[in-house]
Amino acid sequence: MNEWMNEPWVQELQAACEASSQAAVTRQLQNAGNGRYPSPAIVNQVLKGTYKGDIYRIQSLVEGVLMKSTVECPVIGEIPRQRCLEHQVKKFAATNPLRVQLSRECPDCPHSRSGQ
Repeated sequence: MNEWMNEPWVQELQAACEASSQAAVTRQLQNAGNGRYPSPAIVNQVLKGTYKGDIYRIQSLVEGVLMKSTVECPVIGEIPRQRCLEHQVKKFAATNPLRVQLSRECPDCPHSRSGQ
């Protein structure tokens, strides 16, 4: 069993799945992201403690969507935690002023994945 299994975000994920269904919670998480992530298999693996992928990404999604956790972005202001992660993984686009600002600020931000 993984060390993250007893963390509050996993307990929140379990409680949400028990309150409705694993499929419904997966759809809720997908709707907040890109529509495909996480897959039902990923949610199932997280609940079993067997997930070997990017656990920080799942944690950020659960904390942002189910726990309504926010972070203070130095560029945008207060945003849901999963939005912070989405901005970090987007490709740089010199034609997009927001992405230019984020590319400058994200590496030194306390919420940056590079600090994880």
